[in-house]
Amino acid sequence: MGCVQSFRDLCDHPKNTNIRISLPAVCIVWQTAMIILFGIFIRYNEESDPHWAEHKKANNISSDIENDFYYRYPSFQDVHVMIFVGFGFLMTFLKRYSFGGVGFNFLIAAFGLQWALLMQGWFHSLDYTDGKIKIGIENLINADFCVAGCLIAYGAVLGKVSPVQLMVLTLFGITLFAVEEYIILNLIHARDAGGSMVIHTFGGYYGLSISWMLYRPNLNHSKRLQGSVYHSDVFAMIGTLFLWMFWPSFNSAITGHGDGQHRAVINTYLALASTVLTTVTISSLTQKHGKLDMVHIQNSTLAGGVAVGTAAEFMLMPYGSLIVGFCCGIISTLGYIHLSPFMEKHLKIQDTCGIHNLHAMPGVVGGIVGAITAAAATESVYGHEGLIETFGFKDGFKHRTPAVQGGHQAAALCVALCFAVGGGIIVGCILRLPIWGDPADDNCFDDEVYWEVPEDEEDAPVPPYNNHMRNKNVAESDFSMERSRP
Repeated sequence: MGCVQSFRDLCDHPKNTNIRISLPAVCIVWQTAMIILFGIFIRYNEESDPHWAEHKKANNISSDIENDFYYRYPSFQDVHVMIFVGFGFLMTFLKRYSFGGVGFNFLIAAFGLQWALLMQGWFHSLDYTDGKIKIGIENLINADFCVAGCLIAYGAVLGKVSPVQLMVLTLFGITLFAVEEYIILNLIHARDAGGSMVIHTFGGYYGLSISWMLYRPNLNHSKRLQGSVYHSDVFAMIGTLFLWMFWPSFNSAITGHGDGQHRAVINTYLALASTVLTTVTISSLTQKHGKLDMVHIQNSTLAGGVAVGTAAEFMLMPYGSLIVGFCCGIISTLGYIHLSPFMEKHLKIQDTCGIHNLHAMPGVVGGIVGAITAAAATESVYGHEGLIETFGFKDGFKHRTPAVQGGHQAAALCVALCFAVGGGIIVGCILRLPIWGDPADDNCFDDEVYWEVPEDEEDAPVPPYNNHMRNKNVAESDFSMERSRP
């Protein structure tokens, strides 16, 4: 481990600097830049533009129901709730970092989706006739997917970094994501409907690599706050339930209309159900007196949705979905019990939320399942047209066979890992600069560093402007005086 520490030291910078980049400055500069860039590049696409009426006539479209909005908006709603409510509340488990968990999730998601529309637009939606990015409802879904990768990475450094560091993490994360996504989906032509590789594997190992670079040997000074209380775990469970319920929409949101989308929902639904039962079983068997650990229920119950993502639209078969969920329930729960402590002690990776067990490992499993399922595809199972539609064997890829597609799926997983680890190490070096205002070792996992936190209820004085309470006190005082009169 000496060479690891030497590498970190190379990336270290002198701490004796008075330069600090403030959050308001970053926000106002960034929003100004977005307004300018959106003004230059972003326009409505043909389905969200007033020229839709002319487009309908030119293409013999008889009804507005064929506008993509009516196909995609329900899925967009579900994915949007997952990003802001699901991920946000999942991170409120720390006893004194609930404001930071849900609030900074809100900040970096709103920050990141604007940059994602630009980055993904330049790669996927650029109209070369006028140099403009044309966006519609599907672009909004993809922007949320892009942000999801950064929110996953956020989980690894939760409570240990400043909001400015989170914005830097998101800026570079979305840039890396857009490039990685283009290589995997367009150049390699891999299929990854639910993002097991593109979103979860990338986001997981990107966050873990950053956490490795930002290792704090004295983090035990904040150990008293690195845990939950009863009500914080209940709040985190709200996030779990939102994610669990809407994950079928996440995995099917951008699949082709019809059987592929239908299949993706069914496969995800079954994998998630299987994971819950497996997680409960493993958690009970490994805990004292057969009790359940809320950490496992909050996190490992979602692992099946991650792992089935790549193969969600394939002919995985219902029993195959149950098997994937079963395996990931075991892997994820045992990861929380054995692997997370090992990683912190021996690999110097401090993973606050356990994203390695919920996203990274299940994402790799999903990539492997996708490669095997693609390689095993046959025309007798899919049908001639079904095989072409499912794997996109058209145009320049019309001569590709399922076996070759399986190899390309495996190559895509390697690309996701390379971008995640390599990009995370580079970004981690940048985040070690002493200008970001990160918390001291003894102030981690504490909202008071960055938030105005109300006093505890039992210690808080009655505010003078609270008329209801003031009148109540006056009434009680009058009542006491009446009682004391002879």
